[in-house]
Amino acid sequence: MTVIDDIKKDADGRMDKSVVALGQALTKLRTGRAHTSLLDHINVEYYGSEVPLNQVANVNVEDARTLTVAPWEKTMVQPIEKAIMGSDLGLNPATAGIIIRIPLPPLTEERRKDMIRVVRQEAEAGRIAVRNIRRDAISDIKDLLKEKLIGVDDERRGENEIQAITDKHIAQIEEMLAQKENELIEF
Repeated sequence: MTVIDDIKKDADGRMDKSVVALGQALTKLRTGRAHTSLLDHINVEYYGSEVPLNQVANVNVEDARTLTVAPWEKTMVQPIEKAIMGSDLGLNPATAGIIIRIPLPPLTEERRKDMIRVVRQEAEAGRIAVRNIRRDAISDIKDLLKEKLIGVDDERRGENEIQAITDKHIAQIEEMLAQKENELIEF
């Protein structure tokens, strides 16, 4: 394995992480359709420590606009309600016994436009991160050329391969953006 292969592998791994981070950021944005991943980032106080909601309760989709949370312990109903209300999602849970129902309010047209703008900003941040990784990798390759560890042909081939990896990740970001925009427009 050559030094250029190491640089490519490192850049590819870092770009993958940027795309995954974008996916997680987009998951948190509410589209109006119920989805269990909407509550993934919520932590609940459980015997003195913060744990993810899905480790203390079952989260299910009841219908297109309602999530249900079924705590494994009766004592967890209040802390779960408190955590959901305290989140940045603007949701109001309703408790019936030990089942917590979370109705998702419909998105207004203005809110949809705001969400689309936020989604585009997140996608642009992801593209910038990927391009910065490309810049670093190409800079590393140029440094190898300056140190005469590789030839001009190797440099050019390495840069082209880094660009191909970058294009692949940018395409993934564009696909995620289009999918999220469609979700926002549909509902």
